[in-house]
Amino acid sequence: MEDSYRHKGMRRQLLKIIREKGIKDERVLAAIGKIPRHFFFENALVEHAYQDKAFPIGEGQTISQPYTVAFQSELLQIKPGDKVLEIGTGSGYQAIVLLELGADVYTIEYQKKLYEYTRFFLPDMGYNAHFFQGDGSLGLPKHAPYDKIIVTAGAPTVPDALIDQLKVNGCLVIPVGNAKTQQMLRLTRLEGNKLRKEVFHDFKFVPLLGADGWKQ
Repeated sequence: MEDSYRHKGMRRQLLKIIREKGIKDERVLAAIGKIPRHFFFENALVEHAYQDKAFPIGEGQTISQPYTVAFQSELLQIKPGDKVLEIGTGSGYQAIVLLELGADVYTIEYQKKLYEYTRFFLPDMGYNAHFFQGDGSLGLPKHAPYDKIIVTAGAPTVPDALIDQLKVNGCLVIPVGNAKTQQMLRLTRLEGNKLRKEVFHDFKFVPLLGADGWKQ
């Protein structure tokens, strides 16, 4: 796997596009600028790697649009050492961004084939997270609580289990809506189990599958 001068130039162009769309967090931009996204693509498709769009990766899933990854990462406001739960490992690209930001990443994937691939592929790239396979809509209670939780699939509602697994002052970033479009939410757990809810732009994600997601 080669990360050439050409690839780095393509990444710089991608960063320019993401900046123009409103991403301001320099740490998030630096992480995306460092990660060789073309490693997730076949050689014949490398031109797609640095376009600001999602791309199919099999099992009905996609590698997320870079802007979407940057937007969710910016909302999380990751601090080095934060314990972060990611619901929906997918390709592993979002997990790598979180790792570059200094997070201790716990990531769960519903699709077994993707889980089996990603848990070897990311360490081969030099990135180590805690990988799990199962129903992400239920979180990972065994390893809770978490400073931050990110959901990378569209949910019909906010799963109660994810709120329960947040630390006080921790936040959950999740797209919620119907099968066609979702609103990005940031929910912060306050003292006394109160929640602060912030609503952001509309997005379109693949569906969150599981007991508290969309039934397969």
